[in-house]
Amino acid sequence: MSKPRKQIHLAAHFPGVNNTTVWSDPAAGSHIEFSSFAHLARTAERAKFDFLFLAEGLRLREQGGKIYDLDVVGRPDTFTVLSALAAVTERLGLTGTINSTFNEPYEVARQFASLDHLSDGRAAWNVVTSWDAFTGENFRRGGFLPQEERYSRAKEFLATANELFDSWRGDEIVADQEGGTFLRDAKAGAFVHQGRHFDIEGQFNVPSSPQGRPVIFQAGDSEEGREFAAAGADAIFSRYATRTEGQAFYTDVKGRLARYGRTPDQLLILPAATFVLGDTDAEAEELAREVRRQQVSGATALKHLEFVWNRDLSAYDPEGPLPDIDPDLGEHTLARGRAQVRMYRDPLATAREWRERAAANKWSIRDLVIETGNRQAFVGSPATVAHTIDELVQADASDGFILVPHITPGGLDVFADTVVPLLQERGVFRTEYEGTTLRDHLGLALPSAQETSASSVGSAVRGERAAS
Repeated sequence: MSKPRKQIHLAAHFPGVNNTTVWSDPAAGSHIEFSSFAHLARTAERAKFDFLFLAEGLRLREQGGKIYDLDVVGRPDTFTVLSALAAVTERLGLTGTINSTFNEPYEVARQFASLDHLSDGRAAWNVVTSWDAFTGENFRRGGFLPQEERYSRAKEFLATANELFDSWRGDEIVADQEGGTFLRDAKAGAFVHQGRHFDIEGQFNVPSSPQGRPVIFQAGDSEEGREFAAAGADAIFSRYATRTEGQAFYTDVKGRLARYGRTPDQLLILPAATFVLGDTDAEAEELAREVRRQQVSGATALKHLEFVWNRDLSAYDPEGPLPDIDPDLGEHTLARGRAQVRMYRDPLATAREWRERAAANKWSIRDLVIETGNRQAFVGSPATVAHTIDELVQADASDGFILVPHITPGGLDVFADTVVPLLQERGVFRTEYEGTTLRDHLGLALPSAQETSASSVGSAVRGERAAS
């Protein structure tokens, strides 16, 4: 008997806090005006995507004492944007990245429970940690937590938030004849948590929401991050969008679930994926090369090289050869608050490899950065891209993809209009939403301990809305 074809999950990432966006394109729009967020969300919902994903930037990142030239200069508060999007969409899931290093469980749980109510069960939380003192300078906690402490805090943070979500019980909520609700027992919402990172006691004042708890995402790729996801996440935001790397990551993370009493279908693997479409594969390849050059200006190429060299390279010609001096191995870093600083653990070896490649291919500094940078995951005609996505999902390289367009906010439109219909024709992507909550879209059950209470309370609260 042949294996049934998997249904593909698709989501849209509002680009920002990265260098994906081509700012110079005339079609590029604002990353702050609400109309941009609304456009991308409405396109995603029109295409029947599972959810919209927002990253979070807690500080404007710097290089050489100046704001990094390809970062978004500012980003509205995540909860504010997602709450506003709940009013202009009906079924699309709303996923926000909220930091566990610099926030507190009570406030985050209250915000997500509120968002889940406002959206009728479409909220999701991407739980992340923060590694750098640069970001921590904006907060009283600073950046003092080493990696093992960050994940220790994140685990307890999530566990504590779940205790707050779970603090209401369905048998303590009563709906009156007018469709309102009241407490039968004053213990509803009461919580006590005493742990290493949090010692709190009080009453959670938001009743259980339609999903009981928000869908939980996790984005770490370290050993600690993978284990954290296996223990408590509903989906993991991966960076492996190719077949070989994707299958290895998929097998590894799904293989960790059994030790937590979980099954493979209880955790979705969803890599981020950029794309370029053309009428033909050749046209798309040419456009992809153009996009990569637009993403890496001469100034950007030099800034990228500084991640490795840890020196001011502004005097070098980006169209000329790589520096013949070695990287500075000192403690200081020119790029403050940028994850790339940690990606090159052996700067001398990286510089040596890059010089060899540049010499062999006659590449300038800019050429090297373009060629060694991230390439688009999907390039081709709509038919080629639809086939590739379907093939990767069926081969268990992922359960779907979170798509990142290079044009904001209209870059998703062509994918929605050309690729999605082909996936629907293949029978691997929905033509209509079958449920109302994000858990419905993702095929995830309510948290087992909360199924009864969430449905009871959610029904009561929705009844109150209907009555009003």
